[in-house]
Amino acid sequence: MQTRSSLLEGMDKLRRELTLMAVLAEENLGKSIAILKTGDEELAEEVKETGKIIDTMQIRIEDMAMVLIATQQPVAGDLRELVTVFKLTSNLERVDDYGIHLTRTAIKLSSQPAFRSTERIERMAEIGLEMLKAAFAAYLMRDNEAARKAAAMDDGIDAEHKALTDEVLDLIKEKPSLVKSASRLLRLSGYMERLGDHITNICEAIIYMTEGSREELNPVRLNRDT
Repeated sequence: MQTRSSLLEGMDKLRRELTLMAVLAEENLGKSIAILKTGDEELAEEVKETGKIIDTMQIRIEDMAMVLIATQQPVAGDLRELVTVFKLTSNLERVDDYGIHLTRTAIKLSSQPAFRSTERIERMAEIGLEMLKAAFAAYLMRDNEAARKAAAMDDGIDAEHKALTDEVLDLIKEKPSLVKSASRLLRLSGYMERLGDHITNICEAIIYMTEGSREELNPVRLNRDT
């Protein structure tokens, strides 16, 4: 009984830490979107510093999960949740990395404006933020249907990415001199597309945790490194 009590106490602490990590990732992504619109360099420094905190939290949370697995003998649903923690922390860290990429590019664009509007990039990031909030809410509620709905939002990011790619490539054909600027914008669009993929990974992990089954929620990603 003492072992079970210790396990539950440890898992509660783990969930609190994981929730804090997710909140910080959400806040950082929100700040990155604001930086894209304003070019605020002070806010960019905040994003970078918070990114370091998130990296540290990933290590600490994963260490906590490993200790619980090794010492508390979890089984069934408890073990699935602890295994899922590694998937969640890894993907949250990657989501934050892409947010930081957005921040860095946004600062560059503030001094060297893009040759076209970044409205589609903003929309991709905003959908990503909405996805992230919905995905983690699904984790807290243990709601696999909510996780599926969150993952479905990725279609919006993919659509914006395709539209922007087509527009930029068409423009390059007309004005080859824009290749360098276009490459930066396409790379950033690719980052936002990958951000959506990592949030989809989170949703898949939630389904594994709640149902014990592995479900592919983004078939387009099957043969691609995410």
